[in-house]
Amino acid sequence: MNYEDILYDETNGVATITINRPDRYNAFRGQTCMELIEAFHRAGWNKDIGVIVFTGAGEKAFCTGGDQGAHEGGQYDGRGLIGLPVEELQRVIREVPKPVIARVNGFAIGGGHVLHVICDLSIASETAIFGQVGPKVGSVDPGFGTAYLARVVGEKRAREIWYLCRKYSAQQALEWGLVNAVVPPEQLDEEVQKWCNEILEKSPTALTIAKRSFNADSDNIGGIGALGMQALSLYYDTDESKEGVNAFKEKRKPDFRKFYK
Repeated sequence: MNYEDILYDETNGVATITINRPDRYNAFRGQTCMELIEAFHRAGWNKDIGVIVFTGAGEKAFCTGGDQGAHEGGQYDGRGLIGLPVEELQRVIREVPKPVIARVNGFAIGGGHVLHVICDLSIASETAIFGQVGPKVGSVDPGFGTAYLARVVGEKRAREIWYLCRKYSAQQALEWGLVNAVVPPEQLDEEVQKWCNEILEKSPTALTIAKRSFNADSDNIGGIGALGMQALSLYYDTDESKEGVNAFKEKRKPDFRKFYK
């Protein structure tokens, strides 16, 4: 498959999948998600691959979520409703029988934050920034984006992340358990390779069984997410949600207060 939005590489047992949209801070559109899904399947079922690294091109961003320039009324290009390709991408990251390491080189915001949380491990640059923006732009990520996040950082922290939409430093993310390691940006590739090398020394079958076992405890969240995504597709057609998107595009503060009436 010829990719337009991503880069794909296989080297010494490591598959590296890179969102290649640095001019858009590696925000994804429908096509990006479909290419990522194909790439994760390609790497995940290749017996020569022992670990998958997921990252974003450039130095500014890992991924900043959905590209609002390709977003209209709850729709993205490609396969339409946001829930369909995004939900499938989240599932494939969890379901491929290989450990997935998020190499967080910059902003991991919104849907990009959800993607790093879903990965098995996250290694971040000191310059990385984490956070959610959904309620600021008339959106939310039900399921793995919320319920699974609470498994990672606890209910109180997860609710803070979503309700307040603040930005958090890499060090704060490390203290909360959002990431496994934080290193200077010039050491990020070396650190990721170190973790990959250690994984490649381990039994691949044992690692697959371990991943399946970890997932079994939280797979029910996928069902919650599927229901939530259907509700979300209806919400995106409301004036309330559209106010968030329009405010973002017009670079102004959204007026959600009128929807409390």
